[in-house]
Amino acid sequence: MNRLQGKVAVVTGGAVGIGRATVIRMAEEGAAVAAFDLDEGRGQALVDELAARGLKVRFWRCDVSREAEVKAAIDAAAAHFGRLDILVNNAGVAGANKPTHELTEAEWDFVQAINVKGVFFCTKHAIPHLKRAGAGSIINLSSIYGLISAADVPPYHASKGAVRLMSKTDALIYAPDRIRVNSVHPGFILTPMVEGFLEGQADEAAAREATAALHPLGHMGEPDDIAWACVYLGSDESKFVTGTELVVDGGYTAR
Repeated sequence: MNRLQGKVAVVTGGAVGIGRATVIRMAEEGAAVAAFDLDEGRGQALVDELAARGLKVRFWRCDVSREAEVKAAIDAAAAHFGRLDILVNNAGVAGANKPTHELTEAEWDFVQAINVKGVFFCTKHAIPHLKRAGAGSIINLSSIYGLISAADVPPYHASKGAVRLMSKTDALIYAPDRIRVNSVHPGFILTPMVEGFLEGQADEAAAREATAALHPLGHMGEPDDIAWACVYLGSDESKFVTGTELVVDGGYTAR
């Protein structure tokens, strides 16, 4: 407990899946947490659940693909809690699963606007607050597909590769400000996004078994597996860690 005592965090995509788990674990570890999401119902329900436990959490509706909304939400969260120390860029979408030559410009742009521009906008508008705090940690959710690829979902893979390199670039730019920037690379985690992917397969049970088998540990991960990685990167335990990839994938990329 108290690994994040006194810190303030923003978690995008904080209402469901990995984001929700990260909001919960960071709050339990002593942080005041601003959860950003488009799902106001689930976001406020999470806040109410955690507030009943005495944890400091507040919800802001925010579309990370819209810069004005991002700036307003981050400024409001920093003003409400008095500072900003941690940014978790988690909001993301999978997008169209088509071969590259069949994708439309709109399908490509939809994914990049959220997965790439969203990280850019949030980082851009968090930096002044992190500088003011004298240090900080930015945690960007990439994927195993930011390290390797597969013959599907081209817009998603491109976006997660971009996030990996954006993290390294910003780690170098902001190191003099004591702002650390790292990327987290999950394997298949049982979130609504992955569940939707599995449910869309012709034989869901076979797809679930095959996906689990891709991981040498023999099963898919849980949101908490990633949330605890984010807690580590947000804490002072990782004060000498920047510009790197934290891979949490059950051995998927070790082959």
